[in-house]
Amino acid sequence: MKRLLQSLLLINIVGLSYGFYIKSENIVQGELIIGLSLVLGFFIIMPLFIYHRWKNKNVKDYMLSKENIEKMREYNDSKDNKS
Repeated sequence: MKRLLQSLLLINIVGLSYGFYIKSENIVQGELIIGLSLVLGFFIIMPLFIYHRWKNKNVKDYMLSKENIEKMREYNDSKDNKS
């Protein structure tokens, strides 16, 4: 999955660069290539990246619940007492 994301990101960067290069020469295809690169980035690469980073993680660990707030308070209190 990591290699897939890296290769898609590289393709996206190359596509954007090529699109801006062509656009500077007043060719309409440059805008099409830029648009397709943006669509690739926002609708394909970003969801794949988010899925890759969040798989096998518990969302409750990152939410503010009473238990997590108490854990943070205990951690801060123990940290303050050590100083």
